[in-house]
Amino acid sequence: MSVGWVAATVRARALARRRVGGAGAVAIARAPSYAAGRAALITAPYNGRVGPDDDLATAERNLAESLLWHLRVLSGWLPPDGGGLVRALAAGFELGNVDEHLWALSSGGTAHPYQLGGLATAWPRIAVTTSPEELRAVLVASPWGDPGDARPETVRLSLRLSWLRRLAVTSPLPRGWAVAAAALLVAGEVFAAGRPLPPEPRRAAGVLLGGRAVDATSLAELAGALPAGARWVLDGVERAEDLWAAEASFYRRAETDSFALLRQPGVGPRPVLGAVALLAVDVWRVRAALETAARGGERRELLDALA
Repeated sequence: MSVGWVAATVRARALARRRVGGAGAVAIARAPSYAAGRAALITAPYNGRVGPDDDLATAERNLAESLLWHLRVLSGWLPPDGGGLVRALAAGFELGNVDEHLWALSSGGTAHPYQLGGLATAWPRIAVTTSPEELRAVLVASPWGDPGDARPETVRLSLRLSWLRRLAVTSPLPRGWAVAAAALLVAGEVFAAGRPLPPEPRRAAGVLLGGRAVDATSLAELAGALPAGARWVLDGVERAEDLWAAEASFYRRAETDSFALLRQPGVGPRPVLGAVALLAVDVWRVRAALETAARGGERRELLDALA
């Protein structure tokens, strides 16, 4: 293994220790107000990332940017053959940029994209498009592929499924993660939002989930049709209103698997991936804790999910 992988693995393991963790997140969530929860971050690893006057939306954005910063730092340590892994992980931030760009195109507002630097897949070309149709043309000629049509809702859904397929084939990510995430995405779209899948997202979802799953007419039917290694994500979820619990289950499983990757002996992509995934879980957990504090921290089931 190259010196670059050694350095990146050492750095990744050090970064993985910079987390609030379950107990810290529960303490934030139990705060009597958002301001009190935010104040708890002053002594946390995100000190300096979340400002004392940040509103909830700004704080959540800054937490996400802290994860992107870690990815950019890691990319500087990796050898050339590791760039694809971090770029695939960072593609989630490019998705966020596309979402904002689509909003700006339709509203005339000003987007505030994440600064991706060398981790961009197609963002510099997407950023200068002036219509959804032009944006689609750029995607067709990029690793993202054709979303199927230029409607914002189709583009957003297609790109998320494309990202999950990309992660499944370009990283040592357990395939069950990608399949479980795709199941949550489809369940949220079809059963929570009540929107049938457009043709291209339907085809893409079928690649990950199988034809029976995308034909499902209920959450129970979807759960039963998933590949065996991903059925856990919808275990016990009977109503669309309870999909938040499935999301929490997904992050708990990802955390457990990430610790296993991080603890593997030696150096290389697996411990690096484990560290990045642990940081991503922590950002999700802290954001959820701040949202819970903003609502008064009253829901016991949310506190249990964060632990």
